[in-house]
Amino acid sequence: MNKKGFTLIELLIVVAIVGILAAIAIPNYLSAIVRSKQRRTMVDMRTIATAWESRAIETNHYNAAAAGYQGIDQPVGLDDLEGVLTPTYAKRIPKFDGWSHPFLCFTETAWGGGTRASQYAIISPGADNTVDPSVLPGPTTNYDCDIIFSVGVFLVYPEGVQQQ
Repeated sequence: MNKKGFTLIELLIVVAIVGILAAIAIPNYLSAIVRSKQRRTMVDMRTIATAWESRAIETNHYNAAAAGYQGIDQPVGLDDLEGVLTPTYAKRIPKFDGWSHPFLCFTETAWGGGTRASQYAIISPGADNTVDPSVLPGPTTNYDCDIIFSVGVFLVYPEGVQQQ
């Protein structure tokens, strides 16, 4: 009698191989998701900043049209910012980072105040939605880092292999 099929050992070997592949692939997949959220956040921050910079070229200031960072501590509402930037400087202003938390925007003088602002900061608090005031400027490998963009450059940003 000639029976066709797989033996129990063959099935166990296949299951073991699939398990090993899954153990390798799943952490890489989760890391890729985190990196994509960080990159999307950085692109959206640059979009806001480009529009804000374009407006500042015409008006010669960042405010009177928006926890801060290094003296740039006057909050700017995203709705206020959107009101002066769209549709002239950007079709749409992203309001949320890759983790669906609202961006935080600041200038060093009050929005709508008489003093001209010469600096701004756009902050994403990261996955934990908590701004860390002790964050140091420069690249970081912390997957949950705050991302800070100010006056044309990223001051705090993720780079390299992310550590949990």
